[in-house]
Amino acid sequence: MQQTITFDIDLIRRYDKAGPRYTSYPTAIQFHSGFNETTYREYAQQSNATPLKPLSLYVHLPFCDTVCFYCACNKIATKNRSLTNPYLSHIYRELALQSALFDRERVVTQLHWGGGTPTFISHAEMRELMGEIDKNFRLLKDDTGEYSIEIDPRETRSDTIALLREIGFNRMSLGVQDFNPKVQKAVNRIQSEEQTFAVLEKARCEGFKSVSIDLIYGLPHQSTDSFSETLDKIIAVKPNRLSVFNYAHLPTIFKPQRRINETDLPSPAEKLTILQQMISQLTDAGYVYIGMDHFALPDDELALAQRNGTLYRNFQGYSTHADCDLIGLGITSISKVGDSYSQNVKTLEEYYPQIEAGHIPVFRGVGLNADDKLRRAIITQLICHFTLDIAAIEKEYQIDFKAYFAKEWVELEALQTDGLLRRDDQRIDILPAGRLLVRNVCMTFDIYLRQNKEQRFSKVI
Repeated sequence: MQQTITFDIDLIRRYDKAGPRYTSYPTAIQFHSGFNETTYREYAQQSNATPLKPLSLYVHLPFCDTVCFYCACNKIATKNRSLTNPYLSHIYRELALQSALFDRERVVTQLHWGGGTPTFISHAEMRELMGEIDKNFRLLKDDTGEYSIEIDPRETRSDTIALLREIGFNRMSLGVQDFNPKVQKAVNRIQSEEQTFAVLEKARCEGFKSVSIDLIYGLPHQSTDSFSETLDKIIAVKPNRLSVFNYAHLPTIFKPQRRINETDLPSPAEKLTILQQMISQLTDAGYVYIGMDHFALPDDELALAQRNGTLYRNFQGYSTHADCDLIGLGITSISKVGDSYSQNVKTLEEYYPQIEAGHIPVFRGVGLNADDKLRRAIITQLICHFTLDIAAIEKEYQIDFKAYFAKEWVELEALQTDGLLRRDDQRIDILPAGRLLVRNVCMTFDIYLRQNKEQRFSKVI
């Protein structure tokens, strides 16, 4: 497929409504307390049936030295570094509880430390944590795994990157958001270009296979020109990929955002202009649009996976490992085991007693029925590859597509008329003008959204 994109301002304005990001289907809104530890254990046991799937591990490290006002993550802002020791000791116990459920022959092909700020913990703790993971699960020793970590350049020392490479990491994402000093002050994230690019250069010298940079547009005091300047600086150092997220201002839900002055935010029209300029700059620089805020160089593994049809999407974003069972560790982590999703408790006050009592701290989740699995397959194909092979879906799921999705087929006609997609009896193709709006196409197949239109999500653009 051609990874191209067309910015149609009129189309975007008409379709820019709220909708899920589809890091899972069903989305987290459908998780319920009827799915508990016992249910999770049952799915984990079933997942050991042959052929054995590889594993993906996610470790949530929630601590941050300072709070960024735009942040919507589950984090604990603190200056007290001693809080990490009890948290990690409980992570180690959870590792043991989780590893007992999974066949030891299952290889960890994907590992990710997220946060919060994973590099908030000390170097000794980084070594110890990786050692505990290795003790409980089968890590790859030949550098073929996709082992990644989120980096705040402000939380690194001169030898941090070398240490991370030594203990097994080979990919990283660098948080930047914006280099403009006025924007940085407004969101409480003061971070110099020198700090950032020194970490990126060190990662390259140490042999990291991929470096991604995270940016956010729609922050206070941003303009098309100011954000363009930040992009120029990023493009000059040519990271392998970029994640450029739309800032969703939801101060009633995320308390730190209440410290952002709403009148300082760019207008909706300005945000669209920023987006248009960003797409132009990145594509002119040789980046391809992967989807959902992600851009990558043509030889990056995400771009290659999209072209060969193996790209996948999960709670960490786009992934090249669709065949893994994902085990989430730590507070608020989400797992995908077998045909289920589940989430750990969200606070330390809940997490510690659960672990100390020998419980896997799942507090909600959902098991997928046959219709969920069918719709998930469709949404995943569309959001990852911008195309759907109808004949293949009919064969795999033993359905008559147009009969099963009679309502959806009618609704797709309007999207086709508006130029978002092209459809016939054999396939659905998202057109270049519809790729920024792929969430709208996916929403057509979301039965839960159809049943309850009052659910709250961020806007698609």
